[in-house]
Amino acid sequence: MNLPSAVTIKEVGPRDGLQNEKEIVKTEDKIQWIDRLSQTGLKHIEITSFVNPKWIPALADALEVAKGITRAPGVTYSALVPNMRGLDGALQADLDEVAVFMSATESHNQKNINKSIDATFPILQEVVTEAKKSGKIVRGYLSTVFGCPYEGVTDRAQVAYVAEQLLAMGIDELSLGDTIGVANPRQVQELLALLLQTMPAEKLAMHFHDTRGTAMANVLASLQMGITTFDSSLGGLGGCPYAPGASGNLATDDLLYMLHGMGISTGVDGEKIMEAAKLIQAKIGRSLPSHALQAAADACPS
Repeated sequence: MNLPSAVTIKEVGPRDGLQNEKEIVKTEDKIQWIDRLSQTGLKHIEITSFVNPKWIPALADALEVAKGITRAPGVTYSALVPNMRGLDGALQADLDEVAVFMSATESHNQKNINKSIDATFPILQEVVTEAKKSGKIVRGYLSTVFGCPYEGVTDRAQVAYVAEQLLAMGIDELSLGDTIGVANPRQVQELLALLLQTMPAEKLAMHFHDTRGTAMANVLASLQMGITTFDSSLGGLGGCPYAPGASGNLATDDLLYMLHGMGISTGVDGEKIMEAAKLIQAKIGRSLPSHALQAAADACPS
């Protein structure tokens, strides 16, 4: 197999993982967890989202979290921002990176942002422009690139259209999201084959959910297409509050097990990651779905 020698893992658990939890995690517990993640070798951690607390109450403490963490040298700390008000919060927190977001399908974009796709572009362009003026890295998230809970299978040409618009805004990286976890490896490679005709692989990241157990297979398919950046959430935490049936994200600990076993470097310490996974599992008070955590719990004592 034609595989890369190294991969970048972007941890999204503190944002994408916690945003859908019914029990809100205490601010001090979030800070403790993020500080633990900062010591694992991860180079990118998405810590929160500056959205209206009415929509995502689990992340209402965004500014407190951002100001409360201990920032490790060499780690990029980012947050999701929906608009200029969200950007103001991220700038106040002096985060390294901000991420804008939208959907590839009209129905999900309306549910998630309450606007049409075309009406979303100018709003995000303003955020991107102002963030760049402030010296921030800007990431873009594109949701429902393989399937939509309201429209079914997403048209690849539509994904390409929206992706091209986002990259034209000047974002540094575009993360392609399988929001409801419906993709299979063939779909992944067909979409990437289209996008890579006009976009460099280093500008693209993949964001898989493991709703139907295909996330790891989709990672392998992406690796074979030259993609080397993946979003994941420790323990498999997460889901989308505006996508019915979207269960947990690809688990960071499972992803590391596969990559390290294949000889692909990530720079992340597997033992420290497991310690961080056990910490957040204890904080939320329930078992997390990652296979690595389950295997560790089931392991016989030596």
